[in-house]
Amino acid sequence: MTRKTKLVWAAVAAVAVLLAVGIKFALEDPALKAGSQAGAAGPGGESPNPNTGQPSETPTPPPTTPPPSPTPSPSKTKGDGENKPPKPKNPYDRVMYTTGGKSVALTFDDGPDPTWTPQVLGKLRERGIKATFCLIGKNADAHPDLVADIVRDGHTLCNHSWNHDLKLGKRGAEEIRADMQRTNDAIHRGAPGADIAYFRHPGGAWTNRAIDIADELGMKSLNWTVDPADWEKPSAKKIASRVIDGTERGSIVLMHDGGGDRSRTMEALDKILPNLQDRFKLIALRH
Repeated sequence: MTRKTKLVWAAVAAVAVLLAVGIKFALEDPALKAGSQAGAAGPGGESPNPNTGQPSETPTPPPTTPPPSPTPSPSKTKGDGENKPPKPKNPYDRVMYTTGGKSVALTFDDGPDPTWTPQVLGKLRERGIKATFCLIGKNADAHPDLVADIVRDGHTLCNHSWNHDLKLGKRGAEEIRADMQRTNDAIHRGAPGADIAYFRHPGGAWTNRAIDIADELGMKSLNWTVDPADWEKPSAKKIASRVIDGTERGSIVLMHDGGGDRSRTMEALDKILPNLQDRFKLIALRH
């Protein structure tokens, strides 16, 4: 090998050593190392491989508020309804409208009257029929003998107020009680110890207060099923047809033996009594 060739190889070797040293320093330099890693990252500086490069910070999700729990409906307990005021009873559901059976009851209001009551009693007696008489207190007070006749013939007594006060049931409790008691006392003057089984409110204008007080005094509240409106003084034929056509099993029939001219009612009874007696058992109401 010539001297020149040796010099060339020596120079090549020196360059190789310098390159090796430079590469080593480059790999050990942190700044150059970071640059190398950055160059390996994808666009925007984020490493496409989550396992390479600096670990990225996990984003914290925004705080969320849970939806409010629905308020449960209050459960109904056993005593819930006990604090509510009771619904008022319908007074017309508390009164007696029928005999409760197949029999029919005749009732006569507004007596006793010295003209008409004896005629009614005579007609009933002839046919052996018993009925119920709803007496006005002031009339009973004026005619105790007629009260006695009614009881003697086996008929039932009914309190119909002292003076046929249509608004009696709307008055105060003490006033209602006094009216009923006064009427009972008048009836008992004519028939001492007789049972006064029923109370009939004038005009059928029932109230719970009147019904309650009648009950306290031992009287059942009595209404009716058939009303021929003989108090309007229609013809005897009309009165008779209304009663005969309207009466059925269990009916309570309303007529009048007082309160005015009852001549048409007396005439109508001559047709009503035999017809109803042939079709039904006629009774005097009892408790």
